Amino acid sequence: MTSHPRGDANPAPTPRTISEGDWTPWPKDFADTYREAGYWTGETFPDFLRERATRFAGNTAVVDGATRWTYAELDRRADSLATGLARLGVAEGDRVVVHLPNTAALFEVVFALFRLGALPVYSLPAHRRSELLHLAATAEAVALVTSDVHAGFDCRPMAAEVRAQVPGLQHVVVAGDPGEPSGGLTALAELRAEPDPAVLAAPDPGAVAFFQLSGGTTGLPKLIPRTHDDYLYSVRASADICGLDTDTVYLGVLPVTHNFPMSSPGFLGVLHAGGTVVLAPDPSPATALALVESERVTITAVVPPVAMLWLDAVEHGSQGQRDLSSLRMLQVGGATFPEEAARRVTPVLGCTLQQVFGMAEGLVNYTRDGDPAEVVTTTQGRPISDHDEILVVDDQDRPVPEGEPGHLLTRGPYTIRGYYRAPEHNATAFTADGFYRTGDIVRRHPGGNLVVSGRAKDQINRGGEKIGAEEVENHILAHPAVHDASVVAVPDAYLGERTHAYVIARGQAPARGELLAFLRERGLAAYKIPDRVSFVDSFPATAVGKTSKRDLRGSTDPSGDQ
Repeated sequence: MTSHPRGDANPAPTPRTISEGDWTPWPKDFADTYREAGYWTGETFPDFLRERATRFAGNTAVVDGATRWTYAELDRRADSLATGLARLGVAEGDRVVVHLPNTAALFEVVFALFRLGALPVYSLPAHRRSELLHLAATAEAVALVTSDVHAGFDCRPMAAEVRAQVPGLQHVVVAGDPGEPSGGLTALAELRAEPDPAVLAAPDPGAVAFFQLSGGTTGLPKLIPRTHDDYLYSVRASADICGLDTDTVYLGVLPVTHNFPMSSPGFLGVLHAGGTVVLAPDPSPATALALVESERVTITAVVPPVAMLWLDAVEHGSQGQRDLSSLRMLQVGGATFPEEAARRVTPVLGCTLQQVFGMAEGLVNYTRDGDPAEVVTTTQGRPISDHDEILVVDDQDRPVPEGEPGHLLTRGPYTIRGYYRAPEHNATAFTADGFYRTGDIVRRHPGGNLVVSGRAKDQINRGGEKIGAEEVENHILAHPAVHDASVVAVPDAYLGERTHAYVIARGQAPARGELLAFLRERGLAAYKIPDRVSFVDSFPATAVGKTSKRDLRGSTDPSGDQ
C-alpha cells in the first residue's frame, strides 16, 4: 500500500469534529417537533445500508456496465473498504473529498466513509483543481478520492497538486491505476481488507453526515452540512412520493453526487426501497436509451437540455426503434422546463412527466401522480412536507398576493439553518428566524404548486449546472491583460442560459482563444468557461456607481461573440 507520509508541509488538521460554531443546527423546539411528527427517526447512514442489506440481500443494488452488486455485496464491500481506510489513517470525523463519476466504486467509497463516521465532501466529476483546492481546504480534508482517467482527463496529476497545496491533505486514493509508485497515490483496490468491526462508528443521527455544495452564487461554492436525520427524511419521503419499490430500476444519467439524482428520490431513494440503480457513463440518447431498453429502466432524472435531446432522438428515430415501454416516469429538474417541451414527454416517450424543483440546501418540490396535466406541464410542483414553510415576499420581505412573483424563502425539517463556516454569508442568506433565502423568484398557485420564473441571485444556470459569476470573474481578472470583467447570463433555447463575459482590457486586449486557454490552465471546470466573450471600453453603471448587470444582459448581441 502506498501513502503520502505525514510531514511538516502537511500537518494534521484540527479539529476533526464539527462543532456547533461551524454550523447551525435546528433549534431544539423545531427538532423536537420534527421528531414528534415522525420525520426524524434516528436512522443513520451506516444503519441505512445495513438494514437494506438484511432485508433485500439478494436484490441487485447497483449496475455499472458488467458490474452487478447485490445489497449484501455492497454492504460487505463497504465494511471491507472502511477497514482499509481506517488502516490508512482515515478516522471518525475526518472529511474526505469524493471526486468520482457514476461508477460502482462511488457507492463503495461513500458507504465505507459512512461506516467509519468520516464525512464525504461531494465534488462533481467536472470539477478541476480550482474547485478541489477550495473544497479540500475549506473542509480541512485529510484525503481525496478520485479516478485515474475520466472522460479523457487524467485526474492523478491534478490530485497530487491539490495534496501538495492543502495542509493536512495526507492521502490521494485512486479508483483505478494510481500510476508510478513514486507518485505516492494509493490504489483503491489495495485498501480492501478483511472487515474489522472495531473500526466501525455509531454516529449521532443529529450530527453532520456529509457536505454538499451550494450553487456558488458568490464566488466558489459554500459547503452545506447535512445531517443523518434531515437528509434521510427527505430520501424516505421522496421515495414514497415517487412510488418506488423493489421493482424500481433507476437510471443515473446525471452525476449522482448532485442532490437531484442523489436524493430526489435519486439513488438513495431507490436503495431505501430495495430497487436497482443503473449507472450511465453519460446522458446521451445513444447511451441512455440503450440502457433503458436493456435494463428495463422504470424511472430516471434529467435536466431540460437532456430531456429535449431524448425527445428529439425518439421523435426523429435517430437511435432506431428502442423499446422504452418499461419507462414509467421521467423526472425533469435542475432548471425550468419549457412548457412546449413538457407537453411532448408523454406522447413521445410514453411515460409520465414529473417536474422537480429543489436545492441542495433543502427544500424539494414535486408534481405528483394524479395531478392534472396542466399542473404537471406548467408548474414545478409542491413541497415534500407539511412542515415545509414557504414565504413569497417582495424586496422588503413583505408577503406578495398569491399568484404574484416574489422571492422564495423557506424553512423546514430538511432545509439547513446555515452554511459551514460562513457566518458573514449566513447573515444575509438566512433570516433572523431561520428562513433560507433561496434566491429564486416564484409564483405560488392556490394548490401550493410553485412556478419558478427566475433568479434574484447573481447565478447562471447553464443546463442545470450552477455557475457563480463572481468566481469566473475572479479567474478572468487574474489575466495580466484584463482590467475588469463582468459575467452575466444570456438566454439560450437549448441550455436555458449561457455565460457571456464582458471584459475591459488593460491595453491591448488578449485574443479570445488566449483568454479561454488561460482559464482552462487555471483549472476552471469546463462548464464554467464563458460561452461568449465581448471586449468593451466600459460597463454600464447604476446610480450608485456599481456595474449594472441588468443593462449588460440587455446589451447582449444574440449573434455571439463581439
